[in-house]
Amino acid sequence: QVQLVESGGGLVQAGGSLKVSCAASLRTFSLYTMGWFRQAPGKEREFVAAIMWRGGSTYYADAVKGRFTISRDNAKNTVYLQMNNLNPEDTAVYYCAADRGGRVATQGYEYDYWGQGTQVTVSS
Repeated sequence: QVQLVESGGGLVQAGGSLKVSCAASLRTFSLYTMGWFRQAPGKEREFVAAIMWRGGSTYYADAVKGRFTISRDNAKNTVYLQMNNLNPEDTAVYYCAADRGGRVATQGYEYDYWGQGTQVTVSS
């Protein structure tokens, strides 16, 4: 049973920082592309960031580029999303996802496994 469990969400003021984590029960975690998506109330889910299985390549949505950093620790089967200079438009449920194809994946349908999400709320 594959499980992705997000943690670290919460309430933060605009301009603040937050780091969310995703622990994955994947036997070959290091071979998966890991991604972060988010969904705000009344909006569609959108891509945030992805990191390739080797951890050397990262990809970001334009809205978060320069503010968010995705990273992974293959020894801990964990992927992280460091979020800086947050603004109220970043308020959403953040989901991590795993793509066993190990490819550059920025679309939700490319991912095979999903976590339950963690709420991030940014107050103005």
